[in-house]
Amino acid sequence: MCTGTRIKEKKMSVSFPTRSKSWMSALRLGFAGLVILSFGLPASSMDVLVAHQLSVLNGTTVKLSCTFSSCYKVDNSKFAMNWTYQETLNDTEEMFMTYKHRIIPLRMDKFKDRVEFAGNLERNDVSVTISDVELSDEGIYNCYVRNPPDRQQGHGVINLVVITEMPPPRDSTIAVAIGASIGGVLAVLILSMVVVKCIRRQQKQELISDEQKMEEEEGKTDAEEPADESTK
Repeated sequence: MCTGTRIKEKKMSVSFPTRSKSWMSALRLGFAGLVILSFGLPASSMDVLVAHQLSVLNGTTVKLSCTFSSCYKVDNSKFAMNWTYQETLNDTEEMFMTYKHRIIPLRMDKFKDRVEFAGNLERNDVSVTISDVELSDEGIYNCYVRNPPDRQQGHGVINLVVITEMPPPRDSTIAVAIGASIGGVLAVLILSMVVVKCIRRQQKQELISDEQKMEEEEGKTDAEEPADESTK
C-alpha cells in the first residue's frame, strides 16, 4: 500500500510541472483573447436617426436629415462622416460627400453642384440637401458616422422616392362633421354647467339675503322691546 502510494506521488510530482506549463499557456492565451475581444467590442453605442422612407416632388429641394447620438463630444481632428448613393441595394455605393477635418463635397456627374451640407456638427447633425431633384435621384442614400473614442460606426439608410405630382388631399368631410358634432356637444355641456353654476350662485346669494333680512328684523324687534318697558 505504501509502495503504491509512493508511486502515485512520484507520478504526480513528475506530471505536475507539465500541467503547470500547459495551464499557464492556457491562461496566457485566454488573457490575450480577452484583450483582443475587449478591443473588438464597442466602448459605447452610437445611434443614427434618419427617415427610412422619404418621398419628394420632382424639381423641388429635399433635405436628407441624419443626426446621431454619441457619448463623446465631436473632435474635428478625429470625426469622420461619409454620404454615399446607390441606385439599388445590389449596386456599388458612390461617395458624394465626406468629412476630413472639414466638409468635402465630392463632385459626381449625377448630382453636379446640387448637393450641399445642411447640418451642424455641434448639434450632431450631418444632414445634406439636394436641390432641383430629378427622377434619377431616386435610390438609397447611406449616412456613415464615426466619432472616436466611440469604436462603433453609425449607419443610417434613407430610401428616397421621387414623385411627379402630389397625391390628392384626403376627403375630410366626415372627420369635420364628427369634429363639429363633438364640438357642439361639448359647447352645450359647458354652457349647461355655466348656467347651473350661475343659478346655484344666485340661489345662494338670495338665501344669504333672506338670512340677513331676518337678522335685521330680529335686531329691530330686540331694540323696540326695552323702549316699551321704559314707557310703562
